[in-house]
Amino acid sequence: MSNTPYILVLFYSRHGATAQMAHQISRGVEMGGMEARIRTVPSVSATCEATTPEIPAEGALYATLDDLRNCSGLALGSPTRYGNMAASLKYFLDGTNSLWLTGELVGKPAAVFTSTASLHGGQESTLLSMMLPLLHHGMLIAGLPYSESALLETRGGGTPYGASHFAGTDGKRPLDEHEITLCRALGRRLAETAQKLSSKR
Repeated sequence: MSNTPYILVLFYSRHGATAQMAHQISRGVEMGGMEARIRTVPSVSATCEATTPEIPAEGALYATLDDLRNCSGLALGSPTRYGNMAASLKYFLDGTNSLWLTGELVGKPAAVFTSTASLHGGQESTLLSMMLPLLHHGMLIAGLPYSESALLETRGGGTPYGASHFAGTDGKRPLDEHEITLCRALGRRLAETAQKLSSKR
């Protein structure tokens, strides 16, 4: 495994919109001069006996605790579920107690992103809810400053708390120009912040 510093772009996506955001954020990370490692989490099943293959049939690999432990920064993404993150992502985060006990994530920068079916479907509350476990881990939250002009011009997603996307009721509305710009800006900011922090250690 490479020892190159990386930003972990960790997400759950049901219909693909959050995955599209993850790829744009990864582009921003690379624009900021760092490697992006894209990872996802398996779905949570109501069937107790359900198992998931170790490697998904398509898309990003499943995240491990080592991916999180060894990252220089984290971008965390989820679709909105009643103003909160999806259960699958919450389930993964609930299993990070060993990292909390040893303080593995303390002082690392983190950012959050989400996609919703409606413009007022809980984008901001989802982003805020995703910050809570990161704060418990001692991570440093990076949002989007209003120096990003797309934040003032957007007619879709975009908040100072993190990148967001309005996917439409069918989940098929593509990322628009402003949403892409803000995803990339968030990734770039995360990479630049991680590099500044590592130079002071």
